[in-house]
Amino acid sequence: MASRPAADWRTTIRGRIVVVAAILGAWVAGIEAKLVYLQVFKRADLVARAERQQERTQASPAVRGDILDRHGRVLATSVDADTIYAVPTEIDNPVDAARKLCDALADCDGRDRAALAERLGQRKAFAYVRRQVAPDQARRVADLNLDGIGFTKESKRFYPNKELAAHLLGWVGVDNKGLSGLESTYDAQIRGKPGTVLIHTDARRHAFARAERRPTSGSTIEVTIDEYLQHIAERELHRGVVENQALGGSAIVMSPHTGEILAMANEPTFNPNAYRDFDDAARRNRAIQDLYEPGSTFKVVTASAAIEEHVLSPDALVDTNPGRLRIGKRVITDDAGRNNGLLTFTNVIVKSSNIGAVKIGFQVGTERMSRFVALYGFGHQVSPDFPAENPGIVWRPEKWTDTALASVSMGYQVAVTPLQMVSAVSSVANGGQYVEPRIVRAMYRDGRRFQLAPKVLRRTVSADTAATLTGIMEDVVASGTAKRAQIPGYTIAGKTGTAQKLIDGRYSHADHYASFVGFLPSRAPELAIVVVIDSAKGRNGDHGGAVAAPIFKNIAEPALHYLGVAPTINPPPPVLVARHADAGPPPAADPQAERKPVALVDTATPPAPGDVMPDLRGKSARDAIRLLVKVGMTARVSGDGVVVAQEPAAGEPIAGQRVCRLALERWPARQPSTSAAGHP
Repeated sequence: MASRPAADWRTTIRGRIVVVAAILGAWVAGIEAKLVYLQVFKRADLVARAERQQERTQASPAVRGDILDRHGRVLATSVDADTIYAVPTEIDNPVDAARKLCDALADCDGRDRAALAERLGQRKAFAYVRRQVAPDQARRVADLNLDGIGFTKESKRFYPNKELAAHLLGWVGVDNKGLSGLESTYDAQIRGKPGTVLIHTDARRHAFARAERRPTSGSTIEVTIDEYLQHIAERELHRGVVENQALGGSAIVMSPHTGEILAMANEPTFNPNAYRDFDDAARRNRAIQDLYEPGSTFKVVTASAAIEEHVLSPDALVDTNPGRLRIGKRVITDDAGRNNGLLTFTNVIVKSSNIGAVKIGFQVGTERMSRFVALYGFGHQVSPDFPAENPGIVWRPEKWTDTALASVSMGYQVAVTPLQMVSAVSSVANGGQYVEPRIVRAMYRDGRRFQLAPKVLRRTVSADTAATLTGIMEDVVASGTAKRAQIPGYTIAGKTGTAQKLIDGRYSHADHYASFVGFLPSRAPELAIVVVIDSAKGRNGDHGGAVAAPIFKNIAEPALHYLGVAPTINPPPPVLVARHADAGPPPAADPQAERKPVALVDTATPPAPGDVMPDLRGKSARDAIRLLVKVGMTARVSGDGVVVAQEPAAGEPIAGQRVCRLALERWPARQPSTSAAGHP
């Protein structure tokens, strides 16, 4: 058999080499082309995809600054809380994972479980399971040891006193943003600047490195609120609302000289730690958002306009006969339809006569009356610390008819907030200056404290007008409609108010706003307080003197003791201790000995050496005390009626004297004279 020529196998080998080389060349060319495509044309897209797969940027919320009361006690702070997250791409069975997570959280319903299963089933690199969970919930979820489930720390807002000052403080959402109250108003200052965390992961999505830009903490805010006074106001308001079976109410305690709000209470209230569990009615700050027609408390404005403009003097007579007054189609009557007859200007306010107030308002006139309404802050927002404050409703003067003027004069056809009302009366208390009400006292930033100064906006009335009006308001409490606001040992100036509630455009005969606003001690006021009760239905009735005045007293009395304000009526004598260089140690205290109270005496204006005692005989206790205050003395009063004796006596020098003892008696009843005919 003949063998093949040598050239044949070489040709075969050469052909195979060419084929293999061509295949290899095509393979290399394809790889090179792919590399060029990936590295040149698709580079940006691949780099971005790699960053998404290997790096995860996570926001690091800033720690919010604290909110402190005026004594540095914490009202709101931030704590660390666990947030549970998921990597859905690593979860094989979303439905089963959602079931186990809901069982561990122990507060999911069917809708929550379905929503969680849907989130876990999405092809995403990150999804929240639950933010800011309780420690026991985080522990139970961690014990499951589920793939694709992780934890991170977030800052959660915490209110240690729960409901205390809830409406003032507001609340913060899960994204660390203030949603209401001071938390919202000063969110930019409190929140601080967030940071970022860059996490590097491997192919299994396990973190192996992280880079962090730390957040900047927010500023701490010190508010004017006193935690104890806030507690007192909330406690007594709640008790008053429950006792009077009312729909709700508000109470504000303010310093009339600085405009600082020491307490602001609302009923019903809520817990900002769980604000989602309460409805809007409970979360509403009634003290700045709810409008009401003030009724007779607004007669303070009418009276001050008349006194300031010299329209009427306090002793001027106002005829309220025959107990009915027709203005257009409207008939105005006094309380219970009684006829008060001829009243002095002072008694119009003391007896809260609607007819008398309307007649005073007509003498003041529309132009002057509308000007004083504006001066007292009604019709516009009065504090920048409350952006949600309702400005109220005041008609423009050109729209005031005779009926409108009559209504405004007695506190109708004008809508105000409790904050506006207490701010207006505070202007009377401090001598006629309108001080801007405020809730923020100081701010801490970068370790420094920046205090905010009180701001006097304008003068409402003269000091003399304020003093005259204070005397009238004292009579309201002493002998008028606000006797239940009296506190033993203290002079109080105030005014009651009862106004029909406007429901669906009609005045209700069953629902009223009962209110009382006043300040004390009346001649050196430390506190101005307003109480407004919505629709009282209890056995006390629904009038301001019976419903709101007792709540005022229950707030003011412990507040005076807490602040150490000495009594102004019959103050106990001061304890004077002589200091001797050779005096021995003080004697041991006898626990059985009777303890005498110590009075704090104002030494700012001591009597001048040449002053002598005025003659106080025949004067009322109020007038006598007023004269003694002018010469820098206090009074100890005994009895009732007018002054019949005094010590020191009239004309004696008063240098070194600080207390004047006054004896009061009622004048003996005058015997009726008889005529010659024997008729009385």
